Amino acid sequence: MGIQIAPSILTADFARLADEAAAVSNADWLHVDVMDNHFVPNLTLGLPIVESLAKAAEQPLDCHLMIEDPDRWAPGYVEAGASSVTFHVEACRAPIRTAREIRAKGARAAMALKPATPIEPYEDMLSELDMILLMTVEPGFGGQKFLDVVVPKIRRTRDLISKHGLDLWIEIDGGISAETIERCAEAGADVFVAGSAVYSADNPNAMVEHLRSLATEAIS
Repeated sequence: MGIQIAPSILTADFARLADEAAAVSNADWLHVDVMDNHFVPNLTLGLPIVESLAKAAEQPLDCHLMIEDPDRWAPGYVEAGASSVTFHVEACRAPIRTAREIRAKGARAAMALKPATPIEPYEDMLSELDMILLMTVEPGFGGQKFLDVVVPKIRRTRDLISKHGLDLWIEIDGGISAETIERCAEAGADVFVAGSAVYSADNPNAMVEHLRSLATEAIS
């Protein structure tokens, strides 16, 4: 598995989501941030929009649930069309059960950690997951500055994955741009969420390719 780029529609035009998805047609995933104004102080979109977007977008949907009670809601996002569903361990009461339910419905199961949440306590459950999402900003809003303090956690996460011989992706979300993607790739990340960097570019598709090439060069 090589470098993957997942543009976030959080910074896209919500009135033109189908067009905004088409504008990044060469992306590997379309990252969908679901926020409930409880787990994070922002409110975005939910199941009906995901269901509609899944029908319109060519890319598979990577749904990031920044919500309370993901144990209850996560399986529904698979049913709505998501190919990958991420829950926050800080909000999840039964992460292994929730991951298994996501997988049983046919999607990739991912667990997200806030910047200050360590990876080490979850070493024993890594085999239950397909991806770890490490937040490099505090979740809730797009356009924030990348937190360099998370880079060592990327390395520690990659070391744990290697220790157990797992085929587990590491996704990075927050402040990813041409200035930050290389250090994350060097640390061991392979899936990158980029919102503002992509959708503020004159040519979003070209920016997707640029970010991919920077990360690929960094690990070669």
